[in-house]
Amino acid sequence: MKPIDRVEVQQKIDALAGSDVYLHLETTNGAYATHNDESFFSAGAYIRNAMIRYEHGKIVGDGPYRAGLKLEIGWVYGEGLTHFEIDDQGRLLMAGLDFNGKLAVAMQISASPFE
Repeated sequence: MKPIDRVEVQQKIDALAGSDVYLHLETTNGAYATHNDESFFSAGAYIRNAMIRYEHGKIVGDGPYRAGLKLEIGWVYGEGLTHFEIDDQGRLLMAGLDFNGKLAVAMQISASPFE
């Protein structure tokens, strides 16, 4: 993955608008490590292969970024995004890495289901 290029990410978001796509959205602040520090409150969210159709989307900010997708009945967004990749299957893979390089948020959009 490389640092987010807003123009390139926006072009891919635009290209997928109006189509049925699969969304993977995940956040974590260390949910798997709470056994090391019981005083640390851990939270996260995870959804994979949710089929959505968004009207339009936008990536905003100066880094870390927020990517939002406007659905017919509301919005879905990921915040804290720092890196991206368009893989060999044409999927838009975005991630937010913390100061130690660990995953804090992932937002991925694909024309086919994620395996």
